[in-house]
Amino acid sequence: MSGFGWKLHGDGRSLSPGEVVRPDERLSWTRTIGLGAQHVVSMIGACFVAPVLMGLDPSLGLMASGVATLLFMVITRGRIPSYLGSSLSFVGVAAVIRTQGGGPAQLTGALFVVGLALAAVGVVVQFLGARVIHAVLPPAVTGAVVMLIGFNLAPVTASTYWPQDQWTALATMMFTGLALVVLRGFWSRIAIFLGLIFGYLLSWMLDLTAGKIHSADAGGKVVDHWRLDLTPVKEADWIGFPDLHAPSFSASAIIVALPVLIALVAENTGHIKAVGEMTGDPLDDRIGTAIMADGAATMISTVAGGPATTTYAENIGVMAATRVYSTAAYMCAAFFALLFGLCPKFGAVVAAIPGGVLGGITVILYGMIGLLGAQIWIRNKVDFSQPLNLIPAAAGVIVGVGGVSLKITDNFELNGIALGTILVLTGYHSLRWLSKAAGTDRPALLDGGLTEYDDQKES
Repeated sequence: MSGFGWKLHGDGRSLSPGEVVRPDERLSWTRTIGLGAQHVVSMIGACFVAPVLMGLDPSLGLMASGVATLLFMVITRGRIPSYLGSSLSFVGVAAVIRTQGGGPAQLTGALFVVGLALAAVGVVVQFLGARVIHAVLPPAVTGAVVMLIGFNLAPVTASTYWPQDQWTALATMMFTGLALVVLRGFWSRIAIFLGLIFGYLLSWMLDLTAGKIHSADAGGKVVDHWRLDLTPVKEADWIGFPDLHAPSFSASAIIVALPVLIALVAENTGHIKAVGEMTGDPLDDRIGTAIMADGAATMISTVAGGPATTTYAENIGVMAATRVYSTAAYMCAAFFALLFGLCPKFGAVVAAIPGGVLGGITVILYGMIGLLGAQIWIRNKVDFSQPLNLIPAAAGVIVGVGGVSLKITDNFELNGIALGTILVLTGYHSLRWLSKAAGTDRPALLDGGLTEYDDQKES
């Protein structure tokens, strides 16, 4: 697609089972706007949580995500369906910077530098071609990275959301799964949104009929609390502008943040490859542009005091569930985010979504994201009978999912996605080089195709 100008898919209303809406297509504007709203709902929890955990303004984070997504769409010319939300990769970085005496300004300054470095990497990749990414991130690696990105989110569901109301979480999960399988046409495409509404109403009814629940609250403390607390909604203003601040640059903070660049490149590449797999339209020629766009978006966000941005796995999960890949829906979502960022009351409504409801929804969404990694392996026929493929992927996924940490210094450690990604990358290429040195030769790194690159058959 050379630019914006979406074609109407069919009659814009009805969709056959298994039918997909491509990035350059759209449904009727009413349905497209509804899908945009669903994308906002799916990402808004993490988009609010990430800034809060880092000590930044969540309303600014939401508004910045809208600006970032619009910028991403312009730079990629509307070809890549992806939402840029607040990155959770820097939560640990923020904690370390705080222990060093730094504040929000030092944090956003460090994130700005990371965004600049990410944009530079994107330019290099775009200049040299996607074959460089193929060499560094073949299917055995990208599948593992996508999988650990999805499954790394599992502890969030298990320890934060689900314990707040396990029965509502279970009911929401079952309703959402049923809606995805049983409903037809447009209704099946917004099943995630329907699941959230169902859980919201169920929590409200249980509060009316059963009273308070004795369970963990959002902070993890076991107390008696309402499932649905609308007090912040009543107190919130209708219109308000987020607080802005300029970044401040500290060498120690930048050093702490820069290693996350490795994870961001892998995360962006994994997400873009996942979208390409889902849409059936390989996006290898746009990987560099997408990475550059994310870096530029992070710079725009952080220069105003907002968080770093990244392509959101939650929205990829929504696309996997709906099979609607229209970038028009993402444009609508971006405008919603901009408007909602100016409405503290809306933010309060979204923030009031009960934890149990989010628990039920995220069980499905995060699982879908993780299994996209397996889909990459299957489609590219990655042979796990070969230790070269098996060992790095196995180690990286377990480290990423399990939250294993590697302490480098007193003030810096690698863990989760970053450590898992490094293990997969270095493990694969180190073993590949050693295998070649030992006489079990493999095709050249910069060959023409992904499947051939990982063909382990003996000649």
